[in-house]
Parts: sequence; structure tokens; C-alpha cells
Amino acid sequence: MLTIKNLSKSYSSSEVKALDGVSLELKPGEIFGFLGPNGAGKTTAIKIVTGILPFEQGSVSIAGRDIKTDPIAAKREIGFVPDTHIIYDKLTGREYVDFMADVYGVPLADRGARAEKLLKLFALTDSFDAPIKTYSHGMKQKINIIGALIHNPKLWILDEPMTGLDPNSAFVLKELMREHCEAGNTVFFSTHVLEVAEKICDRVAIIVKGKIVVTGSVAELKSMSKESSLEEIFLSVAGDGSFKLGTGEAL
Repeated sequence: MLTIKNLSKSYSSSEVKALDGVSLELKPGEIFGFLGPNGAGKTTAIKIVTGILPFEQGSVSIAGRDIKTDPIAAKREIGFVPDTHIIYDKLTGREYVDFMADVYGVPLADRGARAEKLLKLFALTDSFDAPIKTYSHGMKQKINIIGALIHNPKLWILDEPMTGLDPNSAFVLKELMREHCEAGNTVFFSTHVLEVAEKICDRVAIIVKGKIVVTGSVAELKSMSKESSLEEIFLSVAGDGSFKLGTGEAL
């Protein structure tokens, strides 16, 4: 579903590569967690996959569509929830969702049924016709999620999607992620909430200083590292050195 090969990205303000030879292969039907400390390259990678940022080396394809040579077709396969609310807040929720549906060519009958289901799940029906600028932080996150799912994308990309969500909405989101994958689609998401990643991800990758240091299922990573949780695995490979690899003990 998503193939990243030898991806590299540099910024003029830094001599260190933001991404250095990153390669990943995401399969249909899986939830894939993308983990790493702040500044590791997670958001840079996601912005490249979604076509927001250019890159110097490597390739990215989504459902067989190359993001460089066939960008429009590739982006049509994506639903993206960014880590910041880049949203038209003068629109109402309905106008925003209709705009997203128009961009992706979703028929009126289909968008209505999909929107109704998602609005009920996120308890947003009563606010659908209110201006987005009146929404709370959590409500803006919900309308972002609805807009990203309205065209039923093959690849759903989420950057820190739990931020601002109440416990019920976070549960709904996790259920939607699993439901989306059970239909043969793929979810690619970054998070700092390692407990969530451990519970719902089929596989994870940990990126540190622009390089992938480990990839696999949580069970595979535990068997390789002898740690008892994803949090301990993360600290052992991406922490600040205060956690000793293989002991499960802080120094």
C-alpha cells in the first residue's frame, strides 16, 4: 500500500539529514505505528509521503502511484490528519466536509451517509452547521478526521491523531482505524502515546535522527530486545541514555 525506498531529505539550516535512507513497506490491512523522539524525522517523512515536502533521494509510492511522477493520483489514495489544525475555520463543519468530498469526487449520496455515520460516532451532529472557528480544539480534530475519511482512502495517514480528543472520541478513533484496515486499507500514524501503539499496531517502526533503527511487530521487538513493553523498547533505542538496554532498569 505504501512503499518508501531509500528516502533522504535535508534542510539548508542543518548539516544533518532530516531523513537518511529511510525505507518502509506497509501492507494492506495493517495499522502501522511510526514512533520516534521529537525531531527524529516523523513529521518530515509524513509530509513527504503526502506530497507537502520535496525530497532529494529515494522514492515514495502509494497504491502503486509514485508521489513524484503521478502526484495527483497518489494523493487521491490518501486521507491525511496533520498534527496541527490546518483548516478553513470560517467554513461550517458541513461546508468543510462538502469541500473535502468535492476535492475527492465523492458523490452526494455517498458523502451524506458517510458523514452522518462519523458525526454520530464523534457526537458532532449538533455542531455540523456551526462555524469551525467556534469549535473547541477537540472538535476541530474530529472534523479533520471526518474530512480525511469522507472519500474512504486506501491509505489513512495520521500525525499525532489522539491530541485533544476526549477518551470516548479516542476510543472511537481507534475502532475506526481497525475497521478501516479490516476493509483492506492501511493506517499509517505517528504517536507519542506508546501504550496506544502497543495495543493497536500490527507493526511499528522507530526512527531516530532520521534513520529507522528497528521495525517489526511488538512481539517481534520484544523477542529481539528482551524488554517487556514497547515503552521500554523505545527508551532502549531512542531514549537519552538513562535507560540501559536489556535490563529494564533506569540508570
